[in-house]
Amino acid sequence: MHTRTLGQGLTVSAVGLGCMGMSQSYGPNPGSREEMIAVIRSAYDLGVTFFDTAEVYGPYVNEGLVGEALEPIRDQVQVATKFGWRIEGGKSVGLDSRPEQIRRVADASLKRLRTDVIDLFYQHRVDPDVPIEDVAGTVGELIADGKVRHFGLSEASAGTIRRAHAVHPVTAVQSEYSLWTRDPEAEVLPTLAELGIGFVPFSPLGKGFLTGTVSTATTFADGDVRATIPRFTEENRSANAALVEHVAGLAHSKGTTPAQIALAWLLAQQPWIVPIPGTRSTARIGENAGSTAVALSADDVADLDALAQRIGVKGARYNDLHLGYVNR
Repeated sequence: MHTRTLGQGLTVSAVGLGCMGMSQSYGPNPGSREEMIAVIRSAYDLGVTFFDTAEVYGPYVNEGLVGEALEPIRDQVQVATKFGWRIEGGKSVGLDSRPEQIRRVADASLKRLRTDVIDLFYQHRVDPDVPIEDVAGTVGELIADGKVRHFGLSEASAGTIRRAHAVHPVTAVQSEYSLWTRDPEAEVLPTLAELGIGFVPFSPLGKGFLTGTVSTATTFADGDVRATIPRFTEENRSANAALVEHVAGLAHSKGTTPAQIALAWLLAQQPWIVPIPGTRSTARIGENAGSTAVALSADDVADLDALAQRIGVKGARYNDLHLGYVNR
């Protein structure tokens, strides 16, 4: 797999791996911890060198999983993790990006990840009670101390990105972005292009919907976050099926898969975009990695660019609570 460079010189595989789903959000994990460690290591064998986790995933257990899996190859991969939540009783109960909390999280994450440095340290959500300048300054101090290499933001507004970048260079911004979630295009992506910051789309396959494996007949298991998302109501899944059918038709014409088309479209947007699809399956990792070899013509890209507006997307991407945390 070829590599791409995010912002301030962070070179990673063109497609990364989001590890959250190995510990939470998509119902009971069908595999054991040992099987998930094997999946993470197989991703490296398939060319993936960029792995994404966070203290809040689990909480804590996903970092431990990623740390154990990558320990034998730590010097050959890049690991991103995140701070910014207040966790009590095993659950996130709000935001906390106070400088002292950021430092505590960094030290704890280093131990769980079995490493002496975090390659990319994101603020998971912008905390309105802590000036972003203080956050950027604190991460800058961690970088100076050698505990962190790069600073990132997640789901931040263009204005917040500018303010943070003025204090300490931002290497990457992570937000949801896909063929059916186009929110970053209006303000965030132009800001990143101007400032030389990389972009890391999470849920690039629409939480599975864009792969064609989710339909109105799908029943979500207990603990599956999609059961709480308006876009995944049965009515909205039915309405949104037309978008997936269009992608599937293009995939069929090219002898590839809908997932590969969705990822290839993202890769075609900018050379500094690195999607991080999540999966629990080595086969899916191989499929996703194969998207880097899918050739889309200018007409293909233009057609896909207009798809969401032309066909329409029904339902919000988060419930009201979580929508309140984004674009601050």
